[in-house]
Amino acid sequence: MIIRPSLRKRSNTSLLELKPYLDAINFEVEKEDYIPHDPVKFMHAFSDKKDVEIAGFLAATMAWGRRDIVIAKTDNLLSRMQYSPLEFVMNYTQSHFKLLANFKHRTIKPVDLHGIILALQNIYQQFSDFEEFWEMCYHYAQKQNRHFLAVFHDEFFARSNDLAARTRKHISTPEKGSTCKRLYMFLRWAIRKNSPVDPGIWEFMKPAELLVPFDVHVARQARKYGLITRRTNNLKTVIQLTESLRVMNPNDPAIYDYALFGMGALGYKLPTKFILNKV
Repeated sequence: MIIRPSLRKRSNTSLLELKPYLDAINFEVEKEDYIPHDPVKFMHAFSDKKDVEIAGFLAATMAWGRRDIVIAKTDNLLSRMQYSPLEFVMNYTQSHFKLLANFKHRTIKPVDLHGIILALQNIYQQFSDFEEFWEMCYHYAQKQNRHFLAVFHDEFFARSNDLAARTRKHISTPEKGSTCKRLYMFLRWAIRKNSPVDPGIWEFMKPAELLVPFDVHVARQARKYGLITRRTNNLKTVIQLTESLRVMNPNDPAIYDYALFGMGALGYKLPTKFILNKV
């Protein structure tokens, strides 16, 4: 059995020393020219709030793998909707299923889109918009003492009247051990304000409450620079990372998703003096 050494954790003082370097990378990455190369572009492609919500949610659901492929697959799906996502959702019936035929992205198949679209249709029939549904889940979670993404998962799928069991896995829940990366990415897009990239169209929660979208690139950088000590990738680790980032920016910790992504995927580097762990 191989026993891996414990990971060292950066102190709050050291986090504040790191802050100017991460802020500088954020400044370079979080620019408008980031948009065309990221699935967030689909939230910028529409003007009506409901179209923006649906396009963003579908893009985030597809955000699995290389960004260029995710963009191509999301565009393909929206083209099948005639680039009118709200109208497609509201008018969708079994007869429209043929429009989804042969669609595939990773393990997402037409049967999964069918169940997701029916859930969205029910939500828009019952609520003024998607944000109001999320806000309901947010308050239900507080009353139930559960994580609101777990409540969202249950409430969302409860509204689909033709759902394959396999479809549930395509929208994560922290109660299954997931980091909920795609959901938190969608929430970053929808909640963060005053960003040249994130549209910030929702108000039901504050940017300070967001957790960081967490994938293998973010995990590696976070461990390398002592932002987390946990080796397991789950929601507890995401919370630990976000707590470190809140030391540097308590009102908007998710902003550092740009710096961590930039270091993990775009080639940005920090001075070697900040490396705490070999990963």
